[in-house]
Amino acid sequence: MIRVLLVDDQPLIRSGFRALLDIEDDIEVVAEAADGREGVELARTHLPDIALIDIQMPVVDGIEATRRIAADPALSGVHVVILTNYGLDEYVFDALRAGAAGFLVKDIEPEDFLHAIRVAARGDALLAPSITRRLIHRYVSRPRTPIPGAALDELTTREREAVVLVAQGLSNDEIALHMVISPHTAKTHINRAMTKLHARDRAQLVVLAYESGLVVPRTP
Repeated sequence: MIRVLLVDDQPLIRSGFRALLDIEDDIEVVAEAADGREGVELARTHLPDIALIDIQMPVVDGIEATRRIAADPALSGVHVVILTNYGLDEYVFDALRAGAAGFLVKDIEPEDFLHAIRVAARGDALLAPSITRRLIHRYVSRPRTPIPGAALDELTTREREAVVLVAQGLSNDEIALHMVISPHTAKTHINRAMTKLHARDRAQLVVLAYESGLVVPRTP
């Protein structure tokens, strides 16, 4: 059973998502919150698999709520999925940096929404390769001072190569083809790199790859 926490200040949005989730045999909504502070408290109480969190809310917004969940070792199993009205708006990259596993636009089709919940529950990032490329182009490509990444020294050559390919928006199958290895081995390299870099998921791995300077954005 996939346990879901809904965090949104609009009751109509929460009830709409809950109506979709409640009819699924493998998904259970364990709690609802109207702001980020309450959402973090309920996450600690219920330990959901997925926390669907609106990015703009009163009291504590979605980015700060995500940051608090990601910083709490007791909530390491909670995958935060950000809800937004605007797709790749200015807040999305900050949310990913804070520890979100990905994001969904609120007008998503019901079948895509349900698929996304199951993808996130498996621990996979909700960033399709095409979305990753757009994210890189619009946000990561902005000039930034690289953050030193001492942990990069712990990566093997193959792990570094896998991280670079993840940051370029390739899927596991594409990475396996590029590295001439099996998809399972590609996923193993990625998982080990996430462990060494203390990345919660694939989405944060993309952020770390750019902010550490491991990958340098191409000039459009």
